[in-house]
Amino acid sequence: MKNDTAAIILAAGKGTRMKSTMPKVLHCIANEPMITHVLRACDEISSDNIIVVIGEGMDTLKNTVAPARTIVQTSQNGTGDAAKSARDALGDFDGSVFILLGDVPLIKTETLQALKDASLQTGLAVLGFETNAPHGYGRLVVEDDKSVSAIVEEKDCTDEQRAINICNSGAFCVDGKKLFTWLDRIENNNAQGEYYLTDIVSIARQDGVQCSAVITNETEVMGINARHQLAQAEGILQTQLRAQAMSNGVTMIDPNTVYLSVDTNLGNDVIIEPHVYFGTHVSVESGTRIRAFSHLEKCSVGQHSEIGPFARIRPQSKIGNHVSVGNFIEVNRSELKDGAKSKHISYLGDAVIGSKTNIGAGTIIANYDGFTKHTSHIGEGVFVGSNSTIISPITIDDGAIIAAGSIITENVDKDALAIARAAQSNLDGWAIEYREKKQNEKNV
Repeated sequence: MKNDTAAIILAAGKGTRMKSTMPKVLHCIANEPMITHVLRACDEISSDNIIVVIGEGMDTLKNTVAPARTIVQTSQNGTGDAAKSARDALGDFDGSVFILLGDVPLIKTETLQALKDASLQTGLAVLGFETNAPHGYGRLVVEDDKSVSAIVEEKDCTDEQRAINICNSGAFCVDGKKLFTWLDRIENNNAQGEYYLTDIVSIARQDGVQCSAVITNETEVMGINARHQLAQAEGILQTQLRAQAMSNGVTMIDPNTVYLSVDTNLGNDVIIEPHVYFGTHVSVESGTRIRAFSHLEKCSVGQHSEIGPFARIRPQSKIGNHVSVGNFIEVNRSELKDGAKSKHISYLGDAVIGSKTNIGAGTIIANYDGFTKHTSHIGEGVFVGSNSTIISPITIDDGAIIAAGSIITENVDKDALAIARAAQSNLDGWAIEYREKKQNEKNV
């Protein structure tokens, strides 16, 4: 149950190694801040009682994690000190309390549930992982009865302890009735001079409480401290998202070149060609094909449509069923209703385009006058000839035809033909005289 569980997420670190003015946990993987991934993992277990510990001046982070509560750690003296700062926010809460790191975005809800289950048996549980490269991590000292007697930081390890390959992930689940009693007893007599959260293991043992260990894989609990680790986590999550999409009935011709967002929603029998990018809030319904080198963000695409190649579908755009948006088409804040087509090299901005309307090659819907964006409405079954420019705001009624090369500045009635171009003049023999003139100039 959610109301018997709380979470403290430590996110006050500045992330110096990221070389960024932005708080570390706001850096994104799969187009979502890493702290949001951690919040999602907690959501099904403790969404009603999540506290995020942030640093001073981190207002953007505060807004990002809302509605989760935030508290400011004014002095950063270690993870134990950070966890203690949540005391007032938790009040007299006496359920299970997760203590998690905000820079571990790949952690899963199922793993947190296992950690909670383990803590309910004893009152304290730590999430660990096995690795062949333990250098830099705190070691779990595991006794014969499988309990953890201590967690020793790398700089405080003996030679024997450095040989241990079971390491601390930084995630704990603690009995809320005992949490702050143990935190208050942490001392800073260590190589760093900091208050280590990990010391609660040995403190709990002094009170006769054993610490259980839940072991997961190293990938799931990797922390992000530098840009190369951010890229590594991106690759891992992309692999997971692609695998999930394909297991749900999506075909990816070259999966490693397709980039998804966490919230990308793809229907069954969607086909995605190589080098396609999905920004946030994209849904594609069943039977649609996204051709190579296309870019979609904050938009929806209906069933059995075709996008691209080299198409860009920008935010607030809605593509209907059986729609064709072809090569080098940009759609921006526009709706293409069922059966509409725009096959070649056009910009469609701030427009509603009716069903079975055909937009010819090179068409521009000029939606911006330098101050304001304007919307045009194009009806059903309209034919817009190639190389036309539609100056918004304008209405072209059902069945109308726009002659190729026209610049349309006025409304067009139903079933009318609109021609807006200069009359053609042919001057016989002019080309011969022109060439002779140019050749003479060249010979001078």
